[in-house]
This record gives sequence, C-alpha cells and structure tokens, in this order.
Amino acid sequence: MTTTSTPSGPTESAAPSRRARLVPSILSGFVLGLVGGLLSALVVAQFAHGPRGIDQIVVAGYIGWALFFFIGIGAFGYPLRWAFGRTQPTHDDELELAGEGQGPWRYFRFCTDHKVVGIQYLITVFVLFTVGGLAAFLIRLEQSTPGAKFVTPNAYNTIVGVHGILMIAATIIMITGPFANFVLPIAIGARDMAFPRLNALSYWLLFAAVPVFLSVFALGGFPTGWTGYAPLADQANPGMDAYAFTIVLFGFSLVVSAMNIVVTVITLRAPGMRWNRLPVFVWGWTLSVLLGLVVFPSFMLAEILVLSDRVLGTAFYVSAAGGSGWLYEQLFWFMGHPEVYVIALPSMAVVAEVVSVFSRKPIFSYKAVVGGFLGVGALSMIVWAHHLYWSGANTPLDGPFMLNTELISIPTGLIFLAIVGTFWRGRIWRSVPLLFALGFVFNFIIGGVTGLYLADVPTDGVFHGGMFVTAHFHFTLVGGMVFGFFAAVYYWFPKVFGCRLNDKLGRIHFWLFEIGFVGTFMALFYAGEHGEARWQANIPVKFATPNLVASLFACLLLAAVAIFAYNVISAWRSGPKAEADEWGGKSLEWTVPTPVPLENFERIPVVTGSSYDYGHVDDAGLASGIQREAVAGDVTIPPPDR
Repeated sequence: MTTTSTPSGPTESAAPSRRARLVPSILSGFVLGLVGGLLSALVVAQFAHGPRGIDQIVVAGYIGWALFFFIGIGAFGYPLRWAFGRTQPTHDDELELAGEGQGPWRYFRFCTDHKVVGIQYLITVFVLFTVGGLAAFLIRLEQSTPGAKFVTPNAYNTIVGVHGILMIAATIIMITGPFANFVLPIAIGARDMAFPRLNALSYWLLFAAVPVFLSVFALGGFPTGWTGYAPLADQANPGMDAYAFTIVLFGFSLVVSAMNIVVTVITLRAPGMRWNRLPVFVWGWTLSVLLGLVVFPSFMLAEILVLSDRVLGTAFYVSAAGGSGWLYEQLFWFMGHPEVYVIALPSMAVVAEVVSVFSRKPIFSYKAVVGGFLGVGALSMIVWAHHLYWSGANTPLDGPFMLNTELISIPTGLIFLAIVGTFWRGRIWRSVPLLFALGFVFNFIIGGVTGLYLADVPTDGVFHGGMFVTAHFHFTLVGGMVFGFFAAVYYWFPKVFGCRLNDKLGRIHFWLFEIGFVGTFMALFYAGEHGEARWQANIPVKFATPNLVASLFACLLLAAVAIFAYNVISAWRSGPKAEADEWGGKSLEWTVPTPVPLENFERIPVVTGSSYDYGHVDDAGLASGIQREAVAGDVTIPPPDR
C-alpha cells in the first residue's frame, strides 16, 4: 500500500494525572458494585413475596451491581459532566482518559484507547476459553465411561450449559473484540474509534456480565443448556436469572461495539482508503458486526421476556396462560443461526488475509471474497428455521428454508475457492499463522459438508438431537473459527505486544490441537451416526468405545492449549522484540511503530494503492506497497522458501 502523509496539526503534551490511582478503577467498580447490588437486593426483599420473590431479589441485585459498577468504574463521568453543563474536556483530559502515562494500570481502568480495549478483550477471551475449555474437559471426563460417576446429572446439565454459552460468547468476540479494536482503526488510517467512550463501555459491559454469569453456580445452576429454552426456563432455579441477565448485558455490549465499528469504518477511513482498497479483514469484521447488530437484539428480547415471566408474572412462554414456547424458539434461532456467521466471517477474513501475506500474492478475486461475505450475511438471515424442522412450528416452510440453507454454500464456496486460488503459484512461507489458516480450511470443509445432512429435512430427521450434530457444530465453530482465531493471534501478536511468539512451540501447538480435535470429534461423528443422543451424563454401554476415544484425544487438546498459554506468557515476559513490519504485510497497521503510539499516526496517511500489491519491485529491490519513510524501523521481506 503506497501512502503519503498530511500534517495533523500540533501535538499537545498530556497534562499530569489529577485522578487518584485507585478511583475510578476496577477496584472502586467492584466495591461499589457489590455494595449497590447487595443494597438493591435487601430493599426489594422487603417487598418481594410469593413464588417469584427470590427471582425479584436476585434480579434487583444484578441491576444494582451493574449500575453501581459502572458508576465506580467511571463510565458515567462524561455523561454527567455534559448533563450538568460542565466545561468540555480538553485534549489533555482526553489523553489522560486514554491512559497516557499510566503504564499497565490503564488496563484496569475505563480507558478509551482502542489498543487498550483490544488487549482487555483479548485477555478476557483467553479467560473465557479457559473456563469453557475446563467445562468441556469435565464433559469428556463424565462421558469417558458409562455410569455417570463423576458429577450428578443436574450438575452435568449445568456444566454443559456453562461450557456452551461461555464458548459461544467467546467465539463471538474472539476476533472482533480484540483485533477489530486494536487493528481495525490503524488499518483504515484512523487515530481511534469513532466513539472512544462507547468503545470502553462495550468492554466493561462484557466484564460486568462475567460475575453475574459465574453466580449461576451459587444459585442452583440451570437445566436448559446453552440455548436457555422456555418454558423450561420459566420453571428453572434462580440460576436461570443469572443466565438471562448475562445475555442482556452481553447483548448491550455487542450492540454498542457493533455500532462503533460500523461508524468508524464508514466515517474515519484515511484519504484515499476507498471501499475497494479496504483490507479484506476489515470487510469481514465490519459485515460480521453489522449482522450481529441486526440479529442479536432478538436473543436479548427472548431473555427479557424470560425475566418478565419469572419476575413480573407475565406468561409469554406459558401455554396454559396463552403463551407459546415456539415464540422463544423463533426469537432464539433468528439469532442462533446467523450467530454462526457472525463468528465465521471474521475468521474467514483473517484466513484470507493470512493466506495472501504468506503466499506473497494478492487475494485471488478480491471482489469475489467481498461478494461472498455479503452473500453469506444476507442468506444467513433466512435460514434459522431449519433448527425447527421437527418442532411442528414451520412445516409449510420447511422446503424454502431447506433451499435457503443449501444456497448459503454458494457464497461460502466462493470465499474458499478464492483462498485456495491465492495459493496457486504463490511463494509460500510456511509460518505458524499459515498452518492454522490451513487447519481452518480443512476443518471447516468437513463442518460444511456434514452440515448438509442437517440442512435437508429427510436426513435431519435421522441425525437431529444426536452426537452427529455436536460433532458438526464443533467442526464448524472450533475446527473452523477457533483455528482462525489462533491464526489471528500468531499473526498480530508481534504488533499488539511488540514481541514474538516461539515458532517451534507454535508448531507443536498446531499439530497437537489439530490431531486432538480431529480425533475427538471424528469419534463423536461415529457415535452420532450409530444413534448416540446428546445431553446424556450416563452414556449407553454400546457407545463407550467412541466416547473413550474422544476423551483420550481431548487430552491432546488440553496439552495444546497449555503449550499455547506457556508460549504467550513467556513471550509476553521475555520474548524477542518484534519488528515494526514482522511479516512484510502491506496493510497500514504494519506501517506504524511497534509499540504503536497512543494516537497511532503522527500524520494521517493518504492511501494511493492496494493493501495487496505483492509482486512489484521498486528501486530498492523490495516488494512495493510500503514506503520506507512510512515505517518506523526496517522492513524485512522473508525469503520465499522460508
């Protein structure tokens, strides 16, 4: 990408911090949130009565926790200042709010720097994956042998639900949370997100939801699994309140973040950054959050109605009082299937980017990839009811929904053909990010092909409700999207943290994870094909062998994640320093120094070329697309046979 620069005006020095170190911060937020939640629960307890009393107390406590946590963290500082007509913040005030001069402590405060928010999201994703992964290992431990020997069936149901919703939440935000926040503004030539305070708020909304969800264990768990199906949700323990309130907070976080990303891309692109010059990962991330912005409020509404039934005594899902469980199913799956593509689009975009960079070629048919993204987003909106084939809700529409589900393979196929075409006659650099990109392609194809059996009514009649569905779902979300996430981590880690991950450990991580993953879920495909049902703590004896095989291979997954964690922590502490342009990439994030300055660019770039100008040679003998004066530090183009 060829760039020139235009001045951005004089740079002001940040004023010394006038705030106390601990207030506002995560500490004051926690203290005030806990006190506010407890007081709210105690006040409502004086008036609560009847069978819904405990739910009223619990939900009041959650509302108090969230409200006072945000006061304590400082999220309401600027709105209150504006409401009371106080002086508008100066540039120095804005730099202070962005964490200038605060060192690592800025990661524990309401910080508006998009790079800090990106790292906060990344660490949170690691934590969610860890907890969700441990729950998955408990599931495999329980199913490693018949007899339900390790946990009770009720505890097993809660573990399955906790694993499912944590991993779904983590996969929704795993790329757009960390990398769309850290990388996207730089990649389009912006100094920050369009709404920095809302950007910080989106993260702390997510953070506030985590303690609420973890309280489910103290409230008796929930029996519904990750889907939270009503009317069972209306009848469940108070742990169901924690589930529903978590989804509401998480939904607000997604909506705020999505609006911010979309507005940023529309309004803050650098001069010359036309739509056809956007890096492909910017397209994928933007369309993903736009899709989430449309569909996720449906899930939020479903959970608000659950809370209304449980707390206020309404009957949206109670058939005896005129409600309908189908209402929940429609609201849930209107989000539940497009949500797969909210997760898939960012991973596909990362894989396309990584394949281009490490093949040293422009993306094969850039327009086809973007068109494929648009087609996937549009068609994903009209396929949700294939989850309801056997509910009796939509029998006359089964045919159209079956056709729409099959049609979505066309734009998906375009994207995959473009990825494969990019390899053709490329100068392949066999890097760790590229290994995970190849793993994505291999695994996602298996997930897509097996999905056809669930898209068609006759075969879905055989496989629905069985372990075949579980294996397909994991081949899509884990085998595809999580591999895309690992590709993104290894690709952008040098830019985000300024140091390199160990290459050898990265390769061991990949092979252990791929072998462990394929072994685990191929065994479950076999079990599902032979009739094993889902949701069983006590598996039938005839399915003992494939479940034991799956559990043994799952140990490789655990080992792979442990190696990855060690690699990240050791690199973070003492890894070799990364170059400004670690991989010879052409997009704008590789033209800024590492570590990235607070305001990203000293001068806003003017874009005059593509992000994929590989193959041309300038006077210095380097691949064109990056001008040396635009890069802080030397650019090293790796040899083609590396």
